[in-house]
Amino acid sequence: FLCAAGCNPLAETGRSKLQNQRAALNQQILKAVRLRTGAENLLRATTNNKVREQALLELSFVNSDLQILKEELEGLNISVEVYQNTGETFSIPLIPLGLKETKEGDFTIPLKDFILEHYSEDSSDYEDEIADLMDLRQACRTPSRDESGIEMLMSYFIQLGFVENRFFPPTRQMGILFTWYDSFTGVPVCQQNLLLEKASILFNIGALYTQIGTRCNRQTKPGLENAVDAFQRAAGILNYLKETFTHTPSYDMSPAMLSVLVKMMLAQAQECVFEQISLPGIRNEFFTLVKMAQEVAKVGEVYTLVNTAMNQAPVKANIPYSWSNMAKIKSDHYKALAHYFVATLLSDHQLHPSDDEDKQEKAWFQLHDCMPEGLTSLTILRDKVQRKRLGKAHLRKAIVYHEEALRVCGLCKKLRNIDILQEILTVAHKRSLIKYAQHEQEDDFLSLMEASSVLPKTEHKVEMIVPEFSKVKVKDFFERLGPLPVFSAKQRWTVPRTINFHCQERGLGFTLKGGPPVQVHCLDPECSAALKGLKEGDYIVSINGLDSKWLEVNDVLEKFKSMRENDIEIKVISCQDTMHNKSATYSVGMQKTYSLICLAMEEDKIHETKKATPKLSFLSWGTKNRQKAASTLCLPYAVAGSSQTKKKMDSRLTVLDTESSLY
Repeated sequence: FLCAAGCNPLAETGRSKLQNQRAALNQQILKAVRLRTGAENLLRATTNNKVREQALLELSFVNSDLQILKEELEGLNISVEVYQNTGETFSIPLIPLGLKETKEGDFTIPLKDFILEHYSEDSSDYEDEIADLMDLRQACRTPSRDESGIEMLMSYFIQLGFVENRFFPPTRQMGILFTWYDSFTGVPVCQQNLLLEKASILFNIGALYTQIGTRCNRQTKPGLENAVDAFQRAAGILNYLKETFTHTPSYDMSPAMLSVLVKMMLAQAQECVFEQISLPGIRNEFFTLVKMAQEVAKVGEVYTLVNTAMNQAPVKANIPYSWSNMAKIKSDHYKALAHYFVATLLSDHQLHPSDDEDKQEKAWFQLHDCMPEGLTSLTILRDKVQRKRLGKAHLRKAIVYHEEALRVCGLCKKLRNIDILQEILTVAHKRSLIKYAQHEQEDDFLSLMEASSVLPKTEHKVEMIVPEFSKVKVKDFFERLGPLPVFSAKQRWTVPRTINFHCQERGLGFTLKGGPPVQVHCLDPECSAALKGLKEGDYIVSINGLDSKWLEVNDVLEKFKSMRENDIEIKVISCQDTMHNKSATYSVGMQKTYSLICLAMEEDKIHETKKATPKLSFLSWGTKNRQKAASTLCLPYAVAGSSQTKKKMDSRLTVLDTESSLY
């Protein structure tokens, strides 16, 4: 099994300092959140004008404080230089995602109680397994920024699947509170729902992939290949999170936000692809320049889409302002490079008799969706004057885009302080100005021509890489409880019964089937075991004090055969009923915004819910790949239940309703 060891949280590395600052900011935001919630409640409750004025003043102060804290958190999210490769680089910084923070939690008491109550086993025997689970969770709070960190997070995610099936029945809550902080707003989300834990771990896997991608050395081919792979995997994880977990009560994991993050990761992967192509150098040759112009235009196009998505509601209100500015800067910068390459191939190359005219014409035609009025592709290629005019038009457009990128960078305080970004934008701008000055003439104003956009095209389209959880081999910590399909939280069992019997001359008096564990079948009611209380359908879990939950039929028969002349003691259990999930759509009376108490219902609505028992309201956000559909409320029913069972389930659902409110 993978060793559960994360990074040292006290290590004075740049990344650990950022995460510590993020954790401290989250606590300050939590404090301000509580103050704002109190002021809002006081404002709703009071009718005294003086008290209302004081509450409004307090609310105004707290909102201002929250805005300042949010800006500080945004500053951490744009601290991209900390995550970049430490070597000498001359590349535009990439944007990583920060890890979501969580509170420490102890599952020991709820899990031990459930083992004793549900599985009728001594819970003290499982203290080591519970401790291993807690150690793994603690290590996942500070994963190393490499493949071992990814593997550890994935192993915990898979382990949570085992834990969910073992300990989380569909009829009631376990009393374990999971708290995770929003990566962008710092607002805490608290739930007694294991799905919040699973979704947050998935988000952190995607975030860790982005940090691995930004750390790669982009001055080498292997480094760029690793960066492309990391961003594609990050996009795949985030897309899996979006499609699998719906209605997550956190802005950073909302479908709209995840869609934007997926686009951003694919755009950064496409950017690395262009850097990979241009790494050996760009030859000043006609067809090479055509290819590079279209490749870099593709990068500009994807960043334009990212910038557009970032400025749409509801994402615009929560995504860091500097991120949308960075997307805008890269969109303009790479579009400028595309026009610069086209201008270079027009001004530095002439059509010679030895050149393949048809091939050049076809390549030029694919560069644009339209030609300048009155001109054809062949005319431009043959006419030296027209080539020069159009080349200068593309240079003018390149200069305009460069200047726009510099302007946007100058308006953003956070980006203005990133020296490498300023330097790259300035160098590219000066290069276009110098080339334009080489062809400048006094009568240029008489021969202005409008350059059309460069059509984007790539031979290396990036795609999301679907997460491969099956490659991570994980052993179920609680394997000793028995085979998971049988010994799960959905199954109800009787307390183990001890049966002492002896073999008769004609045999055991019953046959066995299934397994593991094996089940009693075709029981003779007159046999020794039946007379001592054995029933058909019982599962054999112990033979003479030895655990037999994992034994097959042949193994159990061999043990019985070896004890033929002696009394046999077995322990058996009977299945009472099986709890299933029935899907029923039900909408919760939520607040209009993701409030600071994380979608908690108002007190008057809770009071009305307690009075009206037929309608049960509690937050449900589930997985699409469960038994029915996502975003539905899972209601249990018993296959072999009675009216008494139904009453018990109703009471449990009522408890679940009141306990499932978020903090």
